[in-house]
This record gives sequence, structure tokens and C-alpha cells, in this order.
Amino acid sequence: MYDTTADTPATPIVAVRPVVLPVPGRGQDLHVRVTAPTTGRDLPVVLFSSGATLTMDDYAPLADFWASHGFVVVQPTHLDALGLPPDDPRTPRIWRIRVDDLTAVLDRLDAIEAEAPGLAGRVDHDRVAVAGHSWGAQTVSTLVGARVLDADGTPGESMADPRVKAAVLLSLPGTGGADLSPLAAEHFPFMSPDFAELKTPSLVVAGDRDQSALSVRGPDWFTDGYRLSPGATDLLTLFGAEHGLGGIQGAYDTRTTDESPERVALVQRATLAYLRTAVGLDDAWPAARRALTAAGEPLGRFDSK
Repeated sequence: MYDTTADTPATPIVAVRPVVLPVPGRGQDLHVRVTAPTTGRDLPVVLFSSGATLTMDDYAPLADFWASHGFVVVQPTHLDALGLPPDDPRTPRIWRIRVDDLTAVLDRLDAIEAEAPGLAGRVDHDRVAVAGHSWGAQTVSTLVGARVLDADGTPGESMADPRVKAAVLLSLPGTGGADLSPLAAEHFPFMSPDFAELKTPSLVVAGDRDQSALSVRGPDWFTDGYRLSPGATDLLTLFGAEHGLGGIQGAYDTRTTDESPERVALVQRATLAYLRTAVGLDDAWPAARRALTAAGEPLGRFDSK
């Protein structure tokens, strides 16, 4: 496995959980996990949104890796992870509450920083990226310009946040309408994104064997965000990968069907390189692309536009 992080050696990290944020109207306080390096200053931030029913304690392979290479990673636990019943009045708005969770974190970065021992004064609030997997990828995509289509096909309000400088969109669901399965159309009508205004620099990561029950299309459904948005200029397609991209959710989630430490290592290194370049730290991303292209038996393919 090639190494794109030779110039950023791993450092010890500390995780603090839960940091509790009161959010009026949410019904329950928002709990977040903060993972950060124990040394360094002017640390950039990655705000991570998990897939359906997963929590702030999942995705350790990514959160710990990014933190050990210089990022402060903030992971909220969304309401769907708390077993919200179908008849709860918040359920029809759950996709929007997810977005509001992320905005609340951005609004309260000072408070979050103060709650984590030794972190105060070490965070660069001008270098903020977002990342998410599956439903979490759709959630964070709204912060970089994607809009949810109304029932009549009209794009809903923009929730793009200028504080976000870049995004990593892992297994990002594609377009809705006729592309949705009957199951998705009935239970997840909000899975109908419009990518035309997704203009913030973004990396899409997809598996070429990710066949979703939510779409009548094949694995190419998860590349729509790359094809249809001006901001998603880079696509990493993982060979042989299914929805878990080798197991990025970590040991707490048993749904991974394509377990592969090598594939997870590629996602770790590629996303770190992209994030470092996207927030202006260095030129790791072009080097990572060259390294994968030069690999004798590559695990994936990069495309750009």
C-alpha cells in the first residue's frame, strides 16, 4: 500500500464524548464526539455525519485516522440513531433535523472547543470541511449546495453554508424520482437531490459493486453527485467495494459486506490527502492521485473534471 501521509506522521489523539449541546425545538439535546490530536495548533475541522442509525461512536477508522493526522473531527449522533418511532411528529422532518444538527455544531464550535480538555485556542475555525457516509453524505451535501426537490420537482431552499470549505461524500445517494425503488419512494421521499448548485469543492467516493435496495439503478447511482454537480470535481471509484467501502463504519457496525482492510486504508489515505489540500494545508491530493495511478495493482480509479 502506498503512503500519502509520509509528511504528516501520526500523533496521539484524545476523544471526548459526549459534548452536549442544547438545541431548542429538537426534543433532545444534541450529543457529539470530538476526536483531536493532542498536539498542534491551528487545527482544521472535519464535521462528520453518519449513515442511518449509526452514532458518534461509529466510523472510528476515519475519525481516528484524520485526527491522528492533524484534524479535529466532530461527530454528532442524529435522532434516527435513537430509535425515533414512525409516528413521532419529528419523523417526517428527520432529514432536515439532520442538517440542522450540523448547523448547530458549526454555530457552537467555540463551546465544543472549550469542552474538550486541552483543545481551547487550537482550532482554526476558518478551515472547516464536512464529510459523511450514505445518508450522512446526503446530509452534508446540503451544506455544500445540494437541494432537496419538492414533490413537484422544484428545488427546495438552499442550506449551503459558506463556513464549509470542502466535502468528502462517501457512498452518496443519487437522484430520486424514477431512479428510486418503491421502498425508497414510500419511506424516503426526501432522497431526491438536485446537485446543480453543489459548487463547493467535493470528493465523491463510490464502490463499483454498491447495489442499493433504494434505487432501481446499479452502482453508478452513487456517482450522480460527481456527474451532475459543478463542485464535485473528483471521484474515487473503489474496485470490488460495496456500500461499506471495505468497513469504514468500524467494528461497532456489523453490516459491512465487503470487509477489506486494504480498501479502508485507501479511503483513509485518499480522503486525508483530499482534505489537507482542500483546506489549504499542502498539495497531498495530487500526490495521492499519482501514487494510485502508478500502483501496479490499484484498488481503485480516480476521475476528475
